[in-house]
Amino acid sequence: MRTAAAGACLLAAAVAIGGCSSDPTQTDPVQTQRFDYQLGAAYDVPGGLDTVVRDSTAEPLPGAVSICYVNGLQTQPGAEWNPELLLRDAGGEVVVDSDWPDEHILDPGTPEKRAAIDAVIGPVIEGCAARGFDAVEIDNLDSWTRFPDSIDEDSVLALARLYAARAHASGIEIAQKNTPDGAGRMRDDVGFDFAVAEECLAYDECGSYTSAYGARVYDIEYTDNLPEPFDRLCARQDRPSVTILRDRGLVSPSDPAYVFEQC
Repeated sequence: MRTAAAGACLLAAAVAIGGCSSDPTQTDPVQTQRFDYQLGAAYDVPGGLDTVVRDSTAEPLPGAVSICYVNGLQTQPGAEWNPELLLRDAGGEVVVDSDWPDEHILDPGTPEKRAAIDAVIGPVIEGCAARGFDAVEIDNLDSWTRFPDSIDEDSVLALARLYAARAHASGIEIAQKNTPDGAGRMRDDVGFDFAVAEECLAYDECGSYTSAYGARVYDIEYTDNLPEPFDRLCARQDRPSVTILRDRGLVSPSDPAYVFEQC
């Protein structure tokens, strides 16, 4: 976290997106009446949902467009990885995410490493499709911006292309997750179909996504980083058509910390 058929591709073109595959399911924020971001826990919502993001270890929500969260550029807590695929600093120590210290950074620096990483993550993407998810979002695409001395953009995008190929071959779509700079270029290069953005209003980044994906942007804002009251954010002209407010932990409604609002 920080995130068709031919007729559907024609609809996608009408809202200026790219990356349609031969037969992915169309995720359409314009038709979304209620969206939720359920990475901390999967739960039912009274009245139901139109679209939901859930972790790859969870099940899709029947009757809703379900997007599968995949940590594509970092390890999941407790996961065992080949040490050769982990990014290391100048001293040879494995690099960790300072915000998520139980996650290591994957090193996509060579074709061989990218192929080995894809051999692990690719089946997760295919598993999402097999279990009924309609799309995947690949997290930590921004690793090259956080570790510029060790990871370059081209290597990250080359790995992302492998993920996009896996998703499209499985008949599902793939989302660009965060990383606003050059969104249009990444859409065209990788084949992303839509975007999932965290805090794009808080950081004035939403235009980068909407210029690339039109209405096909889902935005999640968080209670601990609101630049102004949420109702005022909802009134902004630059907000994506689907914008929600969640608690940072993305907990379930049974937790006192739970927060959910939608513009």
